[in-house]
Amino acid sequence: MLYCKATAEIAPKKCKKHFFGIKTRFFIFSCQKFYINTCILRIKAMEQTGNRQKNGILYFSSTGNSLFIAKKVQKRFGGDVIYIPAYRGNGGEFEKIFLVTPIYSFGMPAHVYELLPKLDRTAELIVIQNYGGMAGGADRLIYRYARRFGLNVKSVYTLKMPENYTLTFTVPKFYIKSTLKKAERRLNDIFARIENKQYVLPTGTKTKEKLYLKNMANWHLIGERFSVTENCVLCKKCLTVCPSGNIEFSEGKIVFGSRCVACLGCYHRCPQKAIVYNKKRKKDRYVNPDVTESEIGKNL
Repeated sequence: MLYCKATAEIAPKKCKKHFFGIKTRFFIFSCQKFYINTCILRIKAMEQTGNRQKNGILYFSSTGNSLFIAKKVQKRFGGDVIYIPAYRGNGGEFEKIFLVTPIYSFGMPAHVYELLPKLDRTAELIVIQNYGGMAGGADRLIYRYARRFGLNVKSVYTLKMPENYTLTFTVPKFYIKSTLKKAERRLNDIFARIENKQYVLPTGTKTKEKLYLKNMANWHLIGERFSVTENCVLCKKCLTVCPSGNIEFSEGKIVFGSRCVACLGCYHRCPQKAIVYNKKRKKDRYVNPDVTESEIGKNL
């Protein structure tokens, strides 16, 4: 026996008024419970993301190309510009991560390769790659590699920048200027796509991952072939420029080790142009003209 509000008396379960009254109250109770649970979930989500900054711009740069892009991203979208080799976080403090990186050997710098598995999976990830020669499917490689760790990759963009891997050849100055002008236009196009959420993801499955991993394993050979000429004034700038700690000052000499990551930062940024490869003397060096050399490798 149940109490029926409709009849104000003890009523059997057969009472239709009682039945519909109970059913209505049960429906209202269920809706309230659902609403409360939804609010609780939203509050928890806000607690987890409430302290997050909107944008983080993680970059790797040895001669300023990626820093140039990172600064453009900062100007357009805001956020902190962070140098990857000095970064100890996982990106969890950001809602959106802009990853700005050069393309090395159809892949990515070793520091970027090591960072991706550590990144927070809830942050949106937008990758902007730059290359001097050809991309060679590096966009597909970094996308598939990031997805392997469950990262929330929204888009991968590539653009051409001046070549800095110039150990054995020289890039004409007029070509550098032309490339930078085209890069500006390409960046504006990329930024417009991001603002309009016209995200681009690589198609196809072919990558040069095996070749990339083989090349990365041999990058240390580049460092072992560096040396300094009599022009070296022992300013030790190369020690601070190197992102992998491959250069040391020992017994009054600059010594190159076996941890080179092929960034060529020391080669291009030596004030005296005293660092040479395979003892070949070349005068040309490259630092992106639109950044201050002292900014490279810094957080902004």
